[in-house]
Amino acid sequence: MVIKKSKKIIKKALIIGVTGQDGSYLAEFLLSKNYHVHGIKRKVSNFNSENIDHLLNKNNKFIVHYGDVNDSSSLFNIIKKINPDEIYNLAAQSHVKVSFEIPVYTAETNAIGALKILEVIRQVNTNIKYYQAGTSEMFGNSTSIKQNEHTKFEARSVYSASKIFAHQVTKNYREAYNLFACNGILFNHESPRRNETFVTKKIVRGLLDIKLGKKKSLSLGNLYAKRDWGHAKDYVRAMWLILQQKKADDFVISTGKQYTVKKFADKVSKKLGFKLYWNNKGIDEIGIDLTSNKTIIKISKKYFRPTEVDSLIGDFSKSKKILKWKPEFDIDSLIDDMIENEKLNSD
Repeated sequence: MVIKKSKKIIKKALIIGVTGQDGSYLAEFLLSKNYHVHGIKRKVSNFNSENIDHLLNKNNKFIVHYGDVNDSSSLFNIIKKINPDEIYNLAAQSHVKVSFEIPVYTAETNAIGALKILEVIRQVNTNIKYYQAGTSEMFGNSTSIKQNEHTKFEARSVYSASKIFAHQVTKNYREAYNLFACNGILFNHESPRRNETFVTKKIVRGLLDIKLGKKKSLSLGNLYAKRDWGHAKDYVRAMWLILQQKKADDFVISTGKQYTVKKFADKVSKKLGFKLYWNNKGIDEIGIDLTSNKTIIKISKKYFRPTEVDSLIGDFSKSKKILKWKPEFDIDSLIDDMIENEKLNSD
């Protein structure tokens, strides 16, 4: 009697927003899980694929398509053609301060974009599993000591308001149409691939440039904003775990630890060999390197938000219990990874 071996099913995933920090790490992670990975990137005049260049033309399981969450027809055609097992919506205008400057685009991309994807899933194949990228910014200035899946949302920017809509409409489609649609409420997560407009990358790159003599000082905004920072590599693993559960649900992903922007700058400074001393208060506060006696950090009003979120720290106990997930990187190993990458790129 000949026993036939069962053919292993290879899953297909579609990552919308594949060129970003999270999208590129998620693509690598899913490829390591033997997925066929499809990504959607916008067609723009400048090249914006540096995060995935190492995957292009080197892996026949990775295919990139041109599309846009603001274009329903492109979404419909791509999703119908691929018919993926899983869709990860990571596309967004994700800079909080910029959302005050381009509010309509932010809302159309983050909120209506998510709705368009869900509508395509409803029309094409209701068995597709869907992940919606949420953010801790949705909690605003929460009065909770730590924020979890039951904490009330309070928008403090167009960005957070748009993400709340996307979160709620994902839940609505799950309940109304029985879709496997999930929200990941991810707290701040960084990496060497973080865009330089974000404060963590700005601090690492800025201070290294000062160390190398490429610039004299670094300008920052609110030093006292408190954030829960993790590594994007840990967080994309959580995204995948969320879609592997038997039941669709929503999860907070965080480290449960909190630091101010000022403390983050202190840590980076120390690792780069600066002896940082802070002087003055408010807008006049400066960071002085005692070794050179030069001011290397200044405060600028232009980096303050119209409405600030003062403090965010997550409670990921549900994810720990159900997903069996916990972060592998702490803030120091995250900073080390970012610094080492910047050093390699500065050579």
